[in-house]
Amino acid sequence: MIKRNLCAKIAGLLLLSILPTQDILTQNIVTIFGQEKIEKTDEGEVFYNFRNGFLLPGGTNPGTLFNGQDMIAWMYATGNFITPKAGAVIGYSYPNMDSQVEDAYLKWLAGSKGEKSMELLPQWTWAVMEADSAGLFKRPEMRSAFLYTSYESPKEQIALLETTGGTRTYVNGMPREGDHYDFGYTLTPVKLKKGLNEFVYTPGRFGKVTSKLVKPEKAIMFTKRDMTIPDIIIGEDNSKWAAIRVINAQEKPLQGLTIRATLPDGKQEEYKTQDIMALSVRKLRYKIPAIGNSGSEGKVIVKIELLDKSGKVIDQTNVEVRQVLPSVHHERTFVSRIDGSVQYYSVAPAIRKNPEETKAMVLTVHGAGVEARNQARAYKSKDWTDIIAATNRRPYGFNWEEWGRIDGLEVLEEAKRIFKPDESKIYLTGHSMGGHGSWFLGTTYPDKFAAVAPSAGYPDIASYGRGRGDDMHDKNSTYNAFKRGGNGGRVISLAKNLKQSGVYIFHGDADSVVSPSNARRMREVLGKFHPDFCYYEYPGGEHWFGDHSVDWHPIFEFFSRHSIPQAKDVKEMDFYTASPAISPTDYWLKVEQQIKPFDLSNVQVRLNNDTIHVLKIDNVAMLVLDIPSLMLGNEQVTVNISGQALPVPSNRKAILALENDKWQIKNEVNLKHKYSGRYGGFKNAYDNNVVFVYPTKGTVKENEWYQNKARFDAETFYYRGNGSIDVIPDTEYSIAKFPDRNVIVYGNKDNNRVWPLLLKNSPIQVAKGVITIGGKTFSGDDLGTYFIYPHPGSNTASVGVVAGTGDAGMLATSPNNYISGITGFPDLMIYRADMLKDGLTGMEAAGYFDNDWTLTSQDF
Repeated sequence: MIKRNLCAKIAGLLLLSILPTQDILTQNIVTIFGQEKIEKTDEGEVFYNFRNGFLLPGGTNPGTLFNGQDMIAWMYATGNFITPKAGAVIGYSYPNMDSQVEDAYLKWLAGSKGEKSMELLPQWTWAVMEADSAGLFKRPEMRSAFLYTSYESPKEQIALLETTGGTRTYVNGMPREGDHYDFGYTLTPVKLKKGLNEFVYTPGRFGKVTSKLVKPEKAIMFTKRDMTIPDIIIGEDNSKWAAIRVINAQEKPLQGLTIRATLPDGKQEEYKTQDIMALSVRKLRYKIPAIGNSGSEGKVIVKIELLDKSGKVIDQTNVEVRQVLPSVHHERTFVSRIDGSVQYYSVAPAIRKNPEETKAMVLTVHGAGVEARNQARAYKSKDWTDIIAATNRRPYGFNWEEWGRIDGLEVLEEAKRIFKPDESKIYLTGHSMGGHGSWFLGTTYPDKFAAVAPSAGYPDIASYGRGRGDDMHDKNSTYNAFKRGGNGGRVISLAKNLKQSGVYIFHGDADSVVSPSNARRMREVLGKFHPDFCYYEYPGGEHWFGDHSVDWHPIFEFFSRHSIPQAKDVKEMDFYTASPAISPTDYWLKVEQQIKPFDLSNVQVRLNNDTIHVLKIDNVAMLVLDIPSLMLGNEQVTVNISGQALPVPSNRKAILALENDKWQIKNEVNLKHKYSGRYGGFKNAYDNNVVFVYPTKGTVKENEWYQNKARFDAETFYYRGNGSIDVIPDTEYSIAKFPDRNVIVYGNKDNNRVWPLLLKNSPIQVAKGVITIGGKTFSGDDLGTYFIYPHPGSNTASVGVVAGTGDAGMLATSPNNYISGITGFPDLMIYRADMLKDGLTGMEAAGYFDNDWTLTSQDF
């Protein structure tokens, strides 16, 4: 194999055969009947449409649980990016190349550079690419190709970059969020420099890109793209949450903003909303006044005004809102605890004779690309149950994992608060991606649902969506940490949790989108242990065969025969969890700590009179038994566990900790250690009303880059998760100002002022040129790291770190695949910039903290 130090010396990449070519990136002039056409958007005037560029097929090797290779990100990080020209060839080595290619590569590096050597090398060539008459760059290979365009600006100016298609866009080397689902939401304020400005679009889902530059009509303004609007419910006298995006196309933040909403009858409500960082678009929350019983069904125009801190109106617009009776299908909103954003859910309400009637509740989770409002409207109202459609925070969202999982739970709790259902009659169903969501949520939270009905679903997305990058990593031992990080989605491993719930599997036997083999596999799995499941393949049914693809009467009949028992009536449990961070609880049993984080844990218990028998316990370091909920009436309960008989008073919870291979009774859970409320997994830092903090104490380049990185992550969280995140400089952060909130620290201890405040005692320290971790030292300016650590001023909050040791390491943190529903990020990872081109061979360390947040066991 090629030695690492050799690859490092040559940087693994050379640009060859740069052929001279004329500059084809000239501005297009669109005319109609000899007259120049001025194209406008609601936000301003289009002054440039990108129509010419270069395409680079290959160079990316995506994975499911961990990102593979990203050649463009690597080139920017290591200073190897060169403005492309037609025919410019890029060649670099993959890790684990075969001996013939390796030999050719070494000869080529030594100076032979012969044709035979070049033919054997992996290589990619920049090719001329032109958009069609509609400005669309489209070719089949663009699903795995980079697109380059440029613009020669006559002056320094601020513009809005409007793109569709690419996953992200590098603007003069800075990453910004793209629009890979073609939502049409992306408006990115960018500062163009005088002269050449370069744009590189990374591959998108649909293999196409459009891009244009817009001169903003105002520096500060509303945009009505992608609003979150509730229905006004007649008879309800509380105001409703809504959200609208505000563009800040200036180089200073907007603070002290208020949004005023006015109804036609003059009712107003003012709300002091969130701040917006410089050169950013943020979705801000506000409130629409209540109407009580005075309204009638129909459309209502609400006047929305944006006020600065002095009360001056900066911008205004009108928003159309539906006013409906509570008996019709409608939308409701709430504020998410993840980031303070406004989310919506849809309701197919039960038929009620009076508003106080108690009904059942069905949570339905939608498929990829489906809005919750459309999901709800596929169901006819029932006389016995409300049907609640969660959003997954977006139509594609997070595959119902990670933040999509949290959204489902938040919606369920909010809907329970509003509708007050029979708590024993809660059910779960979903279609396609929502079929996976049903399998995943049903296995993860077995005590929350009386019955589960996946339709046209697949159980495990890691096998369903496996990419080339996964194959590339399989032989690397570091990959185990990422596999463990993704264990929460391994439905097959958790399937025995479903034994507690009824299961109805529904699939079309002619489904060409999600093969019925997925349903048949789960039928086989359940058939080995489950006493209460139904299976039906709809004859001739494709992926969607009408509303009865979800609104299937036998499913609802099956649901009606199932109930969730009270904790006191549950005598046996066989509970599996991948992590207390995801699913710690099953009725009166709770896993607070694991021996090996994110490995599968299993607890089997049986209650017999006044004795709890723990029949099996694997990978559990702390177990809590809620004995009072059993209402036994005895003064004392005995817990038999691993050959020990431990007496516990029946009026208190039994907190059992494994110490030196013996189980001990504890008085309390140590909240400074790992526990279910703050456990780990890097992605869990992006939760709990998180705030992003970028540095101001570094070099000009560091400060600018980390500020942009924080902005980019906030844009990604907005795009993928309808998010709205506070992004602030380190000079504005204090624990008192942001109590009990998670924090993402961008930068290291030499450039971010909050490091000594939040990370002084962390066993991982990142400084210029060096990272120390658990007694080990890694040196170089090309090191990057992500890790999570407990917030020192809180028992619930966490701190996430995105940092580099130098320019190369800093830029190597640019990909943010941790904002994804299915990637498996452990507690910590340290890597070289070469990871972006070589995959996990560039990883120095990846793994998990101990339960006391040290690295004594060195589980990495």
